[in-house]
Amino acid sequence: MAAVYAQPAAANYFTAPAHAPPKQRGYRVCDQCGAVEQPHLGRFRLCGGCMTTQYCSQDCQKAHWSSHKPICQHTASQISSAKQQPGPGGIDEGVVKSLRKFVSAHSSLLSWAGFQALQLKRVPSNVRQNALLIELNYRHSASDALRRFSVKATHVVPRTYVTDNDPLVGQDILRREERCRKSGGIGCAVIIIQCGEVSQVMPVEVDSPSRISWDMREDWLQTLQRFVEAGRTDFKPISTTSRGIVYG
Repeated sequence: MAAVYAQPAAANYFTAPAHAPPKQRGYRVCDQCGAVEQPHLGRFRLCGGCMTTQYCSQDCQKAHWSSHKPICQHTASQISSAKQQPGPGGIDEGVVKSLRKFVSAHSSLLSWAGFQALQLKRVPSNVRQNALLIELNYRHSASDALRRFSVKATHVVPRTYVTDNDPLVGQDILRREERCRKSGGIGCAVIIIQCGEVSQVMPVEVDSPSRISWDMREDWLQTLQRFVEAGRTDFKPISTTSRGIVYG
């Protein structure tokens, strides 16, 4: 099966480095220096090749290029090869672009769904064994790009579903996992968003469950479906704390 893997983290939930200001979960982290995005000060820049890796500055992007180059060129090569496939087996470039936008817009929702589906608050070791696969349907006729997708099905699959099929992607996940654990996290939750023959892999660096106050939700799938169907990007997790109910 042809697959298009776009790397890497669309959200990071490990504790911020000592030099960085406190952050709300879901904000992006510079892949070079670890600085945390502060939306009120400006958005991080995306790599023009993979369109998912984030940097706080052009200097950080340049400094990180030597290590990012293999996975970035790998992603670009896969996309280019898929587009050139003749006949019905070829990849629809519109689906590729729309899926990238979808994952970026719904990063908080998808990350939260992975945390819930893998039951990481109850069983943190699941982060090393399993991944969440989200299958999507695509509607070409929808005028709103964010409403072109709907959730077809979800599955908890072995992480080897990704790492065995694409060793370079597996290496990138392991690199992020090592960085996360050095910061006190438990590792990378792997989320695979798939629409037909197009897939995007989303490694999410997860903080220790003791530091995450999100409630465990049995209705996570219904919540995921509802927000995706409505094209809503304002999702915020629910946490029950000593101060009461907190959203975000």
